[in-house]
Amino acid sequence: MRGSFHAPELDPEFFPGQYYGHIIGEDFLGGWFALDRIMIVRLFMAAVLIILFLLAFRKPQLVPKGLQNFGELAVDFVRVQIAEDILGKKEGRRFLPVIATIFFTVLFMNVATIIPGLNISPSSRIGLPIVLALVGYITMIYAGASRYGFGKYVKHSLVIPNLPPVLHLLVVPIEFFSTFILRPVTLALRLMANFLAGHIILVLLYSATNFFFWQLNGWTAMSGLTLVAAVLFTLYELIVIFLQAYIFALLVAVYIELSLHADSH
Repeated sequence: MRGSFHAPELDPEFFPGQYYGHIIGEDFLGGWFALDRIMIVRLFMAAVLIILFLLAFRKPQLVPKGLQNFGELAVDFVRVQIAEDILGKKEGRRFLPVIATIFFTVLFMNVATIIPGLNISPSSRIGLPIVLALVGYITMIYAGASRYGFGKYVKHSLVIPNLPPVLHLLVVPIEFFSTFILRPVTLALRLMANFLAGHIILVLLYSATNFFFWQLNGWTAMSGLTLVAAVLFTLYELIVIFLQAYIFALLVAVYIELSLHADSH
């Protein structure tokens, strides 16, 4: 009955292409539509998100109640506290669909981290963060290009007025790297790193609880401490999930705002 500790094996989940038996449909059409556990969780949480909003707004009432009331409050939070707060009413409403989609995707997807039976964050592997970052990146470029034209937008973004010409040789590459490379990269890496770290910590805490409990000696009492720590960290993860959704959507809104006013660089 004595417990034994096994370090969590992350490779099959985060590098599934190197392993067999963890992928569904790997022989179908050359593996283009193969699904591993993280992809199944992503699809499941995306379906939950879509169904919830379809149910909330399928028969909208003038005086909302129930699920419609919750949906409207959630959308209004994104509209007022993120989109309109950063972009103003006109541009905020214009870009609300993108900002709201990003916010609710990050929020709902990563709730899977603390749902028993799922217990993994879809953002803890880089694919989803890259897709969300690309959506924000393309929207940012579209916002500037639609206002100024693509050439003028790039020029306004890279060239700082009234600088000595020789300094442009130094400043333009720095501005290019900062604006067009660093922004999407940091968006993706920040999202992935936060949820990957959280997933690993939760796995270690619950694994330690199981290990200490089955020692059936003085160490068994330690399992109570690790279990309390695991529960507290789970509650902390709820806060992190909301904050990461808010920060990601907020940064996308900020980048759109910078593109819309690139001429005031």
